[in-house]
Amino acid sequence: MTPGRLIGWMWRSYLRPHRFLLLAALVLMSVEGSMMGALSYLVQPMFDHVFTGGTPNAVFWVAAAVSGVFILRALSGLGQRVLMSIAGERFVAAMQTDLLRHMMTLDQSFHQTHSPGALIERVRGDSGALKSVWTSVIAAVGRDVVSLVTLIGVALSVDWRWTLIAIAGAPLLVWPIMLLQKVVRRTSRHARESAASISTRLDEIFHGMATIQLTGSEAREAGRFKDGVDSFVGAQIRSEAGSAGIPAMMDVVAAIGFAGVLTYGGLQIIHGEKTVGEFMSFFTAMALIFEPLRRLGAVSGAWQVALSSMERVRGLFDITPTIVTPASPLPTPSVMRIDMADVRFGYGRELVLKGLNFTAEAGQTTALVGPSGAGKSTVFNLFARLADPQSGAITIGGTDLRQIDLVALRGLFSIVSQDTALFDETIRDNILLGRQNVSEARLREVMDAAHVSEFVSSLPKGLDTPAGPRGSGLSGGQRQRVAIARAILRNAPILLLDEATSALDAHSEALVQEALTRLSLGRTTLVIAHRLATVRDADKIVVMQQGLVVDQGRHEDLIARSGVYADLYNLQFRPAEQTHAAAD
Repeated sequence: MTPGRLIGWMWRSYLRPHRFLLLAALVLMSVEGSMMGALSYLVQPMFDHVFTGGTPNAVFWVAAAVSGVFILRALSGLGQRVLMSIAGERFVAAMQTDLLRHMMTLDQSFHQTHSPGALIERVRGDSGALKSVWTSVIAAVGRDVVSLVTLIGVALSVDWRWTLIAIAGAPLLVWPIMLLQKVVRRTSRHARESAASISTRLDEIFHGMATIQLTGSEAREAGRFKDGVDSFVGAQIRSEAGSAGIPAMMDVVAAIGFAGVLTYGGLQIIHGEKTVGEFMSFFTAMALIFEPLRRLGAVSGAWQVALSSMERVRGLFDITPTIVTPASPLPTPSVMRIDMADVRFGYGRELVLKGLNFTAEAGQTTALVGPSGAGKSTVFNLFARLADPQSGAITIGGTDLRQIDLVALRGLFSIVSQDTALFDETIRDNILLGRQNVSEARLREVMDAAHVSEFVSSLPKGLDTPAGPRGSGLSGGQRQRVAIARAILRNAPILLLDEATSALDAHSEALVQEALTRLSLGRTTLVIAHRLATVRDADKIVVMQQGLVVDQGRHEDLIARSGVYADLYNLQFRPAEQTHAAAD
């Protein structure tokens, strides 16, 4: 996207709502900027009427005028900075919120290819860079441009020839500045990408800290982090050097201009053609003129940084989800029978499901079993439309999932998995997940049913005890019971259980299994399990292998057929049974 279109998008989406704040800030910036010209103008009477002319009355009005200039500049500067701070913080907060909302609508394929650290850097780093640059750009337009105009006006009023001599070298800067701007933009983009890589590395290190310490990988991870930091530092230094080069070149041109004016103007003063006051007024104007020029030069470099960040932010907004609610959704079905008909799905070119067919009857428990990689967890993702199949159909009560409102569809499911997602909030918040108007009696009922009450009472703050980052303040069994309480409260008609007891000890497994049994009553329940003991009583067991259903039926029937299920069962239980028989 071109810079013009990026600026237009930025204005329409985030700056226009604050236009009155920005307008007021621009007015104050104009006042602040014009005070520089007023100050340089007052230098002439200060020298000609006070220092050289010795007029007593002039002392008072010149002193009052200079003091007024500084006071007005201070008040207008304070006001515009406060207004710009308010506008800047608000538009960045809105952008960050919009980015997060948008990313939460994107498909799982997006989140599988973009690390959390990189996305955090997009939300926080790029938008933060935009705030600082936008405020400086607006300040340059409102304050520094006005300063330049007024100061050049004062300089021209003293002597237009002196002004031309002072700025004669300015055209020489055009090409070098354009070249430096390209360098700054390129290196800034690389710096932002390096910053995202650093965030990703930190995210992985902190989440895998126990593994790192247990495997003695501290030095390796520190080295990988250092490599990322070195790459960022190098790119950042190149970007900063390019930005600093622009005002530095202006200083060189200023030195040449001042030398020319001093030579030419000095001779005129010696010959009595100009007064000392006129020269000092001009000299002050030209000395002050290069300060806003340097700031404008610095902003031109910073602007390239902003364009780089703007491109990255806009690029995220341009990614659209493929899994969306249909334009005319059908009514949510009342019958919770699930059918998969010749479903094919793959990640990239490799198919995981290769024509899957089975039915989960309403109100019954259907178990999915099979070796790792058979595609069992993928089935759950397709049910909730975290992904869509490449071909085939999945229906609930005869209605294709893709024809149901997406929010309503996902409202049909409660999911309890082995990787329970808890947040760094209180246990109460982790159960409620934002639900309002849940009575204490109902909450207590849910906790009792999930066996949460048994351990909450022993915690320091009870239900208001923080669960810790990712639930790290709780044991595995406690996390699972909180997730079950959440599912009971949700009260959805379809229950998906993905290895919900696989990582628990015997006591915790017994409690969790009992809670799951209560939860599944009257619901269409689908269970993924490697431990076949947990699904022996299922109404139907679907045996999967390499993305296909190779057998299905009740436990006794599958054992009698001596197929894949019987082999899995024998692998898990026959050695134990033989051991017990030998002991007897």
